[in-house]
Amino acid sequence: MTRPRKDKSLSIRFTPEERALLERLAAGTSLAQYIRELVLDEQISPRRKRHKFPVQDHEALSQVIGELGRTHIANNLNQIARAVNSGLLIMPSRETELVLLAACAEIHQIRNLIFKALGMKET
Repeated sequence: MTRPRKDKSLSIRFTPEERALLERLAAGTSLAQYIRELVLDEQISPRRKRHKFPVQDHEALSQVIGELGRTHIANNLNQIARAVNSGLLIMPSRETELVLLAACAEIHQIRNLIFKALGMKET
């Protein structure tokens, strides 16, 4: 019975500045994969890439975080849920309906910004 082949490791030490530079240059791929590609060029078989930084659009993500900070969606929806659960809000008024529709629109906009920031297709 043959034993499965074990990968051999190689250890290299870098200064903190060198490592930071390599991480920036790797731009989301693992350092090991980036260095392997630099050293071995096209002589290696491609490995499955796992992105270290899934964010595709940092500006869109900043917008999302800003939007979440400005809105009171969670608090407003919680207040509506309490009113419904306690029986104080039996038949929503037109004003309540408009507030709920506006909250839904804001949530939809935030959802789309998150999808964009992560490089996903909006549905």
